[in-house]
Amino acid sequence: MTPTPRERLHLETGWRFRRVAPDQVDRALDYVPWPELGEAQDGKDADARPEQVRHDAAKTGLRPWILPGANPFLRDPARHTQRPDQQPPVAPDAADPALDDSDWQRVAVPHDWAIAGPFLVDGPHGGMGRLESWGVGWYRRELEIPVEDAGRSIHLDIDGAMSYTSVWLNGSLVGGWPYGYNSWRLDLTPHLVPGGRNLLAIRLDNPPRSARWYPGGGLYRNVWLVKTSPVAVAHWGTTITTPEVGAESAVVEIEVALENTGSDPVTVQVTTEIFEIPGSPAEHDAPAADGDPVENCVPVGQRALVERGAPVAPVARIEPVTVAVGPGAAARTAASARIDAPSLWGPPPTQHPHRYLAVTTLRRGEEIVDQVETPFGVRRIEFDADEGLLVNGERIRIQGVNNHHDLGALGAAFNERAAERQLEILREMGTNALRTAHNPPAPELLDLTDRMGILVLDEVFGSWYARKTDLDFHLIFEDWHEADLRAMIRRDRHHPSVILWGIGNEVGEQYTEQEGALVARRLVEIAHEEDPSRLTTTAMNYAKPHMPLPAEVDVIGINYQGEGIRQEPVFEGTDRIRTPPQYGRFREAFPDTPIMGSETSSALSTRGTYLFPVAEGQSNPARDGAGADDATCMVSAYELHAVDFGSTAEKVFASLERSPFVAGEFVWTGFDYLGEPTPYYSARSSYTGIVDLAGFPKDRFWLYRAHWRPGVPTAHLLPHWTWPGREGEVTPVHVFTSGDEAELFINGISQGLRAMQPGQFRLRWDEVVYAPGEVRVQAYRNGAPWAEDVMRTAGAPARLALAADRDRIVADGRDLAFLTAQVLDADGNEVPTADHLLHFTVEGPGTLVATDNGDPTDLNAFPSPERRAFSGKALAIVRGEAGATSSLRVILSTDGLESAEVVVELHR
Repeated sequence: MTPTPRERLHLETGWRFRRVAPDQVDRALDYVPWPELGEAQDGKDADARPEQVRHDAAKTGLRPWILPGANPFLRDPARHTQRPDQQPPVAPDAADPALDDSDWQRVAVPHDWAIAGPFLVDGPHGGMGRLESWGVGWYRRELEIPVEDAGRSIHLDIDGAMSYTSVWLNGSLVGGWPYGYNSWRLDLTPHLVPGGRNLLAIRLDNPPRSARWYPGGGLYRNVWLVKTSPVAVAHWGTTITTPEVGAESAVVEIEVALENTGSDPVTVQVTTEIFEIPGSPAEHDAPAADGDPVENCVPVGQRALVERGAPVAPVARIEPVTVAVGPGAAARTAASARIDAPSLWGPPPTQHPHRYLAVTTLRRGEEIVDQVETPFGVRRIEFDADEGLLVNGERIRIQGVNNHHDLGALGAAFNERAAERQLEILREMGTNALRTAHNPPAPELLDLTDRMGILVLDEVFGSWYARKTDLDFHLIFEDWHEADLRAMIRRDRHHPSVILWGIGNEVGEQYTEQEGALVARRLVEIAHEEDPSRLTTTAMNYAKPHMPLPAEVDVIGINYQGEGIRQEPVFEGTDRIRTPPQYGRFREAFPDTPIMGSETSSALSTRGTYLFPVAEGQSNPARDGAGADDATCMVSAYELHAVDFGSTAEKVFASLERSPFVAGEFVWTGFDYLGEPTPYYSARSSYTGIVDLAGFPKDRFWLYRAHWRPGVPTAHLLPHWTWPGREGEVTPVHVFTSGDEAELFINGISQGLRAMQPGQFRLRWDEVVYAPGEVRVQAYRNGAPWAEDVMRTAGAPARLALAADRDRIVADGRDLAFLTAQVLDADGNEVPTADHLLHFTVEGPGTLVATDNGDPTDLNAFPSPERRAFSGKALAIVRGEAGATSSLRVILSTDGLESAEVVVELHR
């Protein structure tokens, strides 16, 4: 097969990095001069009305050179801006090719400049994770551009850079992009010297207090160098839709955008062939309703299929279309094809995430001048006001979570294996949907959701014109909202997992009546222009049915209002802002509009920490001495407490059962995340996750699994049963089960058989008196044994245990193994109160990347090889050296206990 002339090179290594000291920052290089900051604030006030602040566009900085990068995404030419003919008046030393950067730090990209710490112990930094992500940093590397590349078009693709990026090549400013979460491209061609030395320098500037959570810093996603012939498929230049989908056939419509950056007119033939991507049950196995795996798809390109000997006959083909493209001009082709008996993409366990690959080829005579591969899926997505979400005609209840973009101890630097591990853990719980709160994700995350069959609400903004923090996106919303929204949709529109476009989250425009509604209307119009096949939503925590904003979106997304804010029990100081359940009220006002819970629950807990007395009811505020401990900054893991504006899982379950027309929910949150550590802003990370920051499930995990996967036998006991000093005291025992009744035994003595009642989602034995020994629960379903769980009182710590999530990883410098460390007694029981200082050692061709334990108050830097066990556990993350073919050994030790080790094999 003739090789394609298109090259896409991963710029992973060879980077030098330096942070700029605050007193050395040249503010002439800022996108705009930042306004003066007000008094520092920390924490999230859900009831505060964001102040309306508009950016003064006259204060320019580098804005005149950067803003024209938005032009390709602005539909109205009158809004285009002209780049100045001259370079900026300031020539930064860091962009000078002659600068000696040998003393700069060597880094690989993706890179998060703040995640290594140290944590900031003092000051109002909890909201941003107590890690200094703000500031200015530079990245430099040389580009190898051989003389043979003369005449080619060469672009820089950045998947995400935090933030206000400016790119310099050979001392000249090329361009940039302010928003840290979007992907974008720059044309390097005019500034390159083929066969000569080419120095790429990238400046990033994270303003202080620009986020409400940990944003990370630096080139935290992948960076690519793309080389093409002058005439080529444009960036994100294929548009594939499936307007007709049925069991017998599907119509696939394909538009191809071409560009000619050369000086001569060119005529090309455009052909697209469609291949089916084969599934592989050995990878990404997904749990079915009965616990059996179903097949998923593996990403493979056409050439990879040839290499592995797989069938490569196309299932459909679009005959060549001849197109003439003038110099410096663009052109488009549009055609359609029919796939017989299509393999449909859909979520497990009832459907399969089948996918296709469109291979678009440009030819001049017999010469291939460009070739682009576009994976996509064939499926039918519908939202119905009565039925909710329909995928290929089947009603799918959304069992979703919100997730921020950080990967715990790895920070914002994207790693595919770390993201895959998160999705695997969530899928085991029964999660079938993900909301990218509150920004576009890394593109590889959507590759994973495509392959694993997880539905996605793809969200673009956390704020519009109204600010939430002093220096957030509101400063540049006027300039960049259209470009950012169109860029996200063009990048992500081919992912079959994406079912909705989210245009905003809890925006301040909820408070501005018609003015805010007009902003929403404009964003919806843009989304529909880019992608008429998907609907839009925005997440509303304030707007009520009688207000104008909800009428502007296609699907009504409600944050916390659906189940009611600050309902039972009522506590002092909140009567004035109680909000009764709103699902029914929105239904009455919008009977023909689909409704979903875009953000629900926001329950609080600290894994393995149980506080007494235990609250009654199922949704309680967390207060010192009543579900929380201000001295330790812990929240009880009985899973009965929530943030003041939220609810526990069970209250949401009951609300959704009373409102069957609601499409489902996205829980806040799937994983704990860095920043926003309500209710304790002296901590580093949140308390709202169903899974803690290290990836260890909290007890709530089994509550959701029991409810979301009712066909899977589940029985889970809490609390642990090691309570020295509580002998004879009341120690309630609760059970999460997918059974309909269960019997509890303490040291073999029955504590009674109890049955689930309507609206009940746990079984409680609140009168149990603690006695060391064994606690066991036997759950039943329809009178037959269904599932059981057993816990035993742990003895003195005796030894350590270490287990890897995978015993074989790829030696590419990116693949990771996640190792769970436990403190055990002599009988092998985990000691749930253990807090030993653990030490991790890696021997062989590998590196210890980070450690963690899930404790939101632990301010030990993540790269530390020492980590205290928290509730008996800790985590180590290791990777192998690129190119190694042997193995690495990880040794776990602590004073006074038997050590443990595990071997991880490396392969290419």
